[in-house]
Amino acid sequence: MSTATGDTRTGARDAATADVPKPPHRPRHTLLYVFLSVMALIWIFPVFWAVLNSFRDYDFTSAHGYVSIGGYTFHNYADAWRQGDFGQHFLNSVIITVPAVVITLLFASCAAFVVARFSFWFNLPMLILFTAANLLPQQAMLVPLYRLYNSVEVPFWLSDSGTLYNSYWAVIITHIAFQTGFCTFVLSNYMKTLPQELTEAAVVDGAGVLRQFWQVILPLCRPPLAALATLEITWIYNDFFWAVAFMSQGDKFPITSSLQNLRGQFFTDYNLLSAGSVLAAIPTIIIFVLLQKQFVSGLTLGANKG
Repeated sequence: MSTATGDTRTGARDAATADVPKPPHRPRHTLLYVFLSVMALIWIFPVFWAVLNSFRDYDFTSAHGYVSIGGYTFHNYADAWRQGDFGQHFLNSVIITVPAVVITLLFASCAAFVVARFSFWFNLPMLILFTAANLLPQQAMLVPLYRLYNSVEVPFWLSDSGTLYNSYWAVIITHIAFQTGFCTFVLSNYMKTLPQELTEAAVVDGAGVLRQFWQVILPLCRPPLAALATLEITWIYNDFFWAVAFMSQGDKFPITSSLQNLRGQFFTDYNLLSAGSVLAAIPTIIIFVLLQKQFVSGLTLGANKG
């Protein structure tokens, strides 16, 4: 009996499938697929070429050219790790990235809570000010920040130079200043979608502003906070510009800025440099694989919320 019923359902499904008209073939779809495939190959070719040559010996490629087969070795990775002092520079990246991301999200959450949950006259100007800061090119702020960090004196236990220049704090503060605006914009849009009745009920129960923020609104913002944390870790970790601009000692450089240590004064082994670049990219690849769900949700955050 059950077999007959299954055959009947299968036959009905096949008949329904056969009745569904197939979409017409459109040449522009084919052209779109071809275009996207070509663009994907163009994008991935430099990555593939760097990874391939990171496994090749420099003497072999200098003798036979890069368009050849052979000379494969793992020595480039060991040499890059040793010559670049990657252990210290990975630690420097952690020292810069972790506090920058945590403080940025904390400041952005506080500012977004005020903008989204209260009706002050300065809410819109403050949000515009935060967002406009992201539109400034980094190069335009280089000279003012360089002079500022050289003139601000700090205790020697905070910076061995006696000023903010050539310290981790200069890079951390700059990242916080540039990234807080974007995070405030995203978080304020998300907080506006939360029902106003939540805070009204908390007020009726006697909750103050700090308790409304910490115990009512902030726990509901875990999805955007996770997405922003993933994006910020990737952006700040990959930054090259600010560390080179505000640090003079190479032993304080983060991992991306330390890659220039693999370049010689008169000679550059590009196979060695490729191996160092692959090593520097491994943490961000691991973070993307582990948190890709939050990364993708961060790219579409606010797309389906009014």
